[in-house]
Amino acid sequence: MMQSARLSVDIGGTFTDLVLLRNDGLTFSAKVSSTPAAPEDAVISGMAKVLAAADIPAAALTEILHGTTVGSNTLLQKLGARTGLITTKGFRDVLEIGRLRTPGMFDLTWDKPEPLVARRYRLEVAERTLADGTIQTPVVAEDVLGAGAFFRDESIQSVAICFLNSYKNPENERSAAQIFSQAFAEIAVTASVDVLPEAGEYERTSTVAVNAYVLPPLKGYLERLEHKLRSAGVTAPLLIGNSNGGLSASTTAQSKPVFFISSGRSSGAVGAARIGAALGEPNLVAFDMGGTTASAALIHRGVLSRTHEYEFRAGMSVPSRFLKAGGYMMRVPTVDVAEVGNGAGSIAAIDAAGLLTVGPISAGADPGPVCYGLGGARPTVTDANVVLGYLPPRLAGGTLRLDVEAARMAIDKTLGSPLGLSAAAAACGIREIANANMVRAIRAVTVERGLDPRDLTLLAFGGSGPVHACDLARTLGITRVVFPPSPGVFTAMGMLAGSIEHHELRSAQARLDLLGFEVVERLRREMRAAATVALTRQGYAAETVGFSEAIDLRLEGQDASLSIPFSGAFDAASLRPAFIAAYRDTYGYTPNDAVEAVALRLHAHARISEPLDFSSLKAARTDVGAREERRMVHFTRDAAIETTIVPRASVVSALSGPVIIEGADTTIVIPPGMRVEPNATGSLIATLEAA
Repeated sequence: MMQSARLSVDIGGTFTDLVLLRNDGLTFSAKVSSTPAAPEDAVISGMAKVLAAADIPAAALTEILHGTTVGSNTLLQKLGARTGLITTKGFRDVLEIGRLRTPGMFDLTWDKPEPLVARRYRLEVAERTLADGTIQTPVVAEDVLGAGAFFRDESIQSVAICFLNSYKNPENERSAAQIFSQAFAEIAVTASVDVLPEAGEYERTSTVAVNAYVLPPLKGYLERLEHKLRSAGVTAPLLIGNSNGGLSASTTAQSKPVFFISSGRSSGAVGAARIGAALGEPNLVAFDMGGTTASAALIHRGVLSRTHEYEFRAGMSVPSRFLKAGGYMMRVPTVDVAEVGNGAGSIAAIDAAGLLTVGPISAGADPGPVCYGLGGARPTVTDANVVLGYLPPRLAGGTLRLDVEAARMAIDKTLGSPLGLSAAAAACGIREIANANMVRAIRAVTVERGLDPRDLTLLAFGGSGPVHACDLARTLGITRVVFPPSPGVFTAMGMLAGSIEHHELRSAQARLDLLGFEVVERLRREMRAAATVALTRQGYAAETVGFSEAIDLRLEGQDASLSIPFSGAFDAASLRPAFIAAYRDTYGYTPNDAVEAVALRLHAHARISEPLDFSSLKAARTDVGAREERRMVHFTRDAAIETTIVPRASVVSALSGPVIIEGADTTIVIPPGMRVEPNATGSLIATLEAA
């Protein structure tokens, strides 16, 4: 049988991870240094490496699945396009006004983030669509052309168009977008109804502004990547991981990048849910620690938590239904993830008050941690871990040699001496602060949701997640930690569990008990037809397309809504108790108010390959010849203790800590007082031993 394969790629701030799944079930993985100036270069070099290991040509690939941080990094570093906004007269300042809230009631130091579109580039036109969809004032072409001429003279690269009530009737908005694109083809343009045809002027304006801001950088990157893939002999389609944990065509990502801001990161959570099912673990916290950030997602009762609203902000990003304001709001389907700017590359420093801090600034891949020997001079979490003895002399499958002495000298000079600490004590401080920062992310999806983390299992992955996971579990009172197969490249592997997605949304505003059956069924047919057309155009047969539907409901008079899944014929009477139960789980009390509908949602999905079965995967051996060793490791600020170092493949029975398990993709740290043993799925399970 001719061999074929699927290739999954996840670009992180420090490493680019690749997993190749051959049609015989054998997996091959690689970690290569990311190339921030041209991310596509790391993809191509990593692909060549993993193809050589699998002994197949590029032409044998059937799918390229890709998660990218280009969108999130563009927002984080404010490197997006020069963006303009055309809006209804009187609504120029919607982005400034926002929700009239602050993220912390008593934080007097908080500053509102600068809008992605400067005020001078937010222009108004005289048009008006009434709340019922009636066009009171058609858009005037001269107004749009005048705005376009101004944007062209100001070197604006991308324009968002958002008109009042366009979700009810998009005629004015689509007309303006058509006029603009025909006259100014060199400037990208996005109409709000193409990304969010839903009520809420601030929500639509913010979402379309993010889309316009990120569009040119992400589009340019994906075009360069596709060109280099074709030049390398790849004929397979390029599919991009979206914020909801699914996959979409590259062309979709190029036109609607706001759906891909959390690309890649969400795929790890999807993989965690899949492996949780294989383990019989329905209640999990998926913890992912990479080079720049750490994130946590919740799988509760076997269901991965998702939401339709997300705010991207500095510090810790969380779904905005729990923490309003403070970031760039996007109303798009997304995995419910809490993320903190704390990764292995996070830089440790002494702040103005003389206190030790870690992150959110990261050394990234260039110049990287001091121990990489690539020019980094500021100590990071990785430098602390190598000084404490947690990390081996070489990383990334032996391709990256670590300079332990350089890391120790940097920590001593920058932190230890000024604080009156030894290098080892300062390194312990770095690790403790990093752990405290990451505990915040886990608490955000557990304690702040009304769940006791002691009732959950921690599933740790990412290049550095397994290095810190057991310490985090102890802090939170968690007694069980799971390390999946190939945890260092698990996010890339999680993409192999995703399906092709397409989302449709229709406004349906009415009291739930007054919402007509015929209206709902008409909108459902309309959404299903539109989704089927979109997926068949991408090459997926109509009979392979599946659907799941939900209705957004809220208490009458409230603004926040919850999505309630339903199937079969629309039945308002059965949806009310489902909403009340979801409301109680989310907010902690049972309301007795009237319920109103907001919108209908459709999630269409298709796939050309079988769903990933984690229990059947077989990883290619990369640790042949590796032997058991011993080295001194600091598990506390006390003296280091001699610790056994074993290759992962040799863990065939239970081991008691302290022990460090080394693989090509990551290092697993089992401290004293914990026990680890293999599982039939290929995972390792660590448990806290009884006192």
